[in-house]
Amino acid sequence: MTTIENKLAPEALDLVFRSARTQNGWIDKPVTDAQLQELYDLLKCGPTSMNTSPARFVFLRTPEAKARLLPALAPGNVEKTQQAPVCVVVGYHRRFHDHLPTLFPHKADAHAIFEGKPELIESTAFRNGSLQGAYLIIAARAIGLDCGPMSGFDAKKVNDEFFPKGDVAVNFLCNLGYGDSGKVLNRLPRLAFGDACTLL
Repeated sequence: MTTIENKLAPEALDLVFRSARTQNGWIDKPVTDAQLQELYDLLKCGPTSMNTSPARFVFLRTPEAKARLLPALAPGNVEKTQQAPVCVVVGYHRRFHDHLPTLFPHKADAHAIFEGKPELIESTAFRNGSLQGAYLIIAARAIGLDCGPMSGFDAKKVNDEFFPKGDVAVNFLCNLGYGDSGKVLNRLPRLAFGDACTLL
């Protein structure tokens, strides 16, 4: 009996992980709306607990849209965000459980698990929204885009500007486009297996 390994080729792993780098500068090449749709259609397939899917993505594509974000950015993030074709505000929805009748239909009382439990809602939304933010980066690299994920912003200013209702909160920001290889920093060290992992 022949066993077929379901495994990405080394070149694909390089593209997504080993050769991929955080970008600090961008070349003048646009990212299309069709690419952003393709990106979302990939990342939405990543797993979240109970299929909660709490992440929300605001794609800032124009100078006017990005200008709304600039006052919230740390100084070191301003120029590269202005230069990037797209900056994604990655947020998480605190009423994600309202969608569970659609997203988790086989459990009729799924919504009730979270209703009235703000700590459970917050931890579930943040954890799974963070997962989806990571899927965004992996999916973007898989379709040929470069990424520049960022902290370094005033969360209150971002939330006030883009999520004034308070039902969504920002997690992190991520510039998207085609990176300028001349502005990539040297890769920093990573922990060895034995320093980060325990086998029991």
